Amino acid sequence: MDFKSIVDTLKNFIEKSISYDAKASAEEINRKKRNIMIGSVVALIVMIFIFVGVFFSFRSSSNVAVDKNKEVIYVRVVPGMGSDAIGKMLVEKGVVSSTTKFWLASKLNGADAKFRAGTFAMNKNMSTGDAISILMNGKSASLWVTIPEGYNVKEIANRLDEKGICDKDEFLQLAKNYAPYDYMEKHSETSYRVEGFLFPDTYEFSSDATAEDIMRRMIDEFDNKLTPEMRSKAAAKNISVYDLVTMASLIEKEALYETDLPLISQIFWKRVAISMPLQSCATIQYILGTPKEDLSVEDTKLASPYNTYQNYGLPPGPIANPGLRSLKAALEPADTDYLYFVADRNGNTYFTNTYDEHMTKVAQVR
Repeated sequence: MDFKSIVDTLKNFIEKSISYDAKASAEEINRKKRNIMIGSVVALIVMIFIFVGVFFSFRSSSNVAVDKNKEVIYVRVVPGMGSDAIGKMLVEKGVVSSTTKFWLASKLNGADAKFRAGTFAMNKNMSTGDAISILMNGKSASLWVTIPEGYNVKEIANRLDEKGICDKDEFLQLAKNYAPYDYMEKHSETSYRVEGFLFPDTYEFSSDATAEDIMRRMIDEFDNKLTPEMRSKAAAKNISVYDLVTMASLIEKEALYETDLPLISQIFWKRVAISMPLQSCATIQYILGTPKEDLSVEDTKLASPYNTYQNYGLPPGPIANPGLRSLKAALEPADTDYLYFVADRNGNTYFTNTYDEHMTKVAQVR
């Protein structure tokens, strides 16, 4: 039974004790008055026990250390959150068992106004006092996250959200138009202007980092990785930074092994030069939004500017965030006569010169 239930029970008891008929005898009235006194004393004793229990459970829980051998839960407290909202969140995450007990302990101990904003590491099934102590006195956690090469904006947003670093909806909303660098071109057909420019790497973020802090950090990392030499080489080939990143994103998604990157790069650039559709399955996957092992003929007919089976040249923008290897491969394609490639189910890629050779290889590996 929680605190509210106890209060309701005592209230009902006292109300029944004080209700008596107007024609009641003096003896009955005196008995009722005694019941009122007894009920009031019992209620007072129970309240004292609750207060003392909650108070001392909190007072005895200073300098709480999270047990890293147990499951660690990251709890993000934003400015303006009260004990009621925090308590509900802690119960949902399995940190504490009672919202009412957390709220009461926070109020009785004056902790409600002392909770700090930030992301805090906690364990499941903590005592109320330990949880409050961490929220008042604990250090905000430094959060680490690894963004794999080839993740798109939505996948990055989901990972940041899962790690308790940033709300995914807030991140995606900002991603639509955020562009701190001029080379991040704006196109009406693209959903996220930052797509392709969030450099995949391992990052450490402070728990109070905003969505913009996180996004700017990743974009700045891209800007640092794109060296002056790489920019000069792209300019010499009349390739804009935007097109370079778009091509690199295709290469990133099409190749599993590093040795295949420059080969796929030269095939795609050659197709652009001869006005041949790129026919990149990765662009169809991007349109679909969910992985599909085998694309159908109907999939390749989807109406979208990203459909490189139906449209010539590069898609309107990047389809993923490429790593440094793919960026370099887009700048330094191999020198071969290949014009086709196909990958088997293990990610091994086979390259051919003619369409007939390509179809023969497709029949062999699929």
